[in-house]
This record gives sequence, C-alpha cells and structure tokens, in this order.
Amino acid sequence: QVRLVESGGGSVQSGGSLRLSCQASGPRYRDYLMGWFRRRDVSQYREAIAAIDSDGGTIYADSVKGRFTISKDDARNTLYLQMNNVQAEDAGMYYCAANGPMRFSTIPPPANMYDQWGQGTRVTVSS
Repeated sequence: QVRLVESGGGSVQSGGSLRLSCQASGPRYRDYLMGWFRRRDVSQYREAIAAIDSDGGTIYADSVKGRFTISKDDARNTLYLQMNNVQAEDAGMYYCAANGPMRFSTIPPPANMYDQWGQGTRVTVSS
C-alpha cells in the first residue's frame, strides 16, 4: 500500500508563494499518475488541480494554470506543488494522491480515479 505524507502548508500573504511536498512510499506508485487536490472549507469536494505522469508530463486545472507547478523527485520519492501568486481562493486543504490512471487526457483526473491519499496540509491566505 502506498503511503503519502504532505507537508509545507501554512499561512501565505496574497500574491506570495508556498511549496507543498508529499513524501511517498510503497509499491509501484511511480507507474501511475500522482496528483494534487484542493478542498475548500465550505465544501467536501476535492478539486483536481494538477497531475503528473510517470514520464514527468503535467496537466493543470484552469484555476491554477500559470501559477502552480507540479513536479517530482523520484530519487527523493517526493511530489511537489509550487504555488506562486497565491490568491484568497487558493485557501483550503491540499491533498496529494497516488495510484491514479496511467495517463491523463485533457484535464487532471478527478478524485475518484485515485485510491491512495495523504492526510492533507492546510493553506491559509492573508490579505
């Protein structure tokens, strides 16, 4: 079973930057997509914001495109989300997920296509 542990959340000023990390361990998670999701406090819905495939190909939701960057370091078994120009609407719980599909199409795959999740890390945005 894949184990995922997020870190790096915290408070950031509007327009600022933050980098989230997700330490992964377990069998064969690199063969499949990994992704980042966001859940705002007013909802239970987990928005797919970015995904990365085994070759390093990436895809983003329109809401974060051009501001957020997903990347991974296979040697460190770590997934990252670099968040730049953070806005108030970016606040919420951020989760990494593994064991998604092997490839994405035109949008990041939704939450129900992943079966391993971290516990989440909170991002708050101050003005």
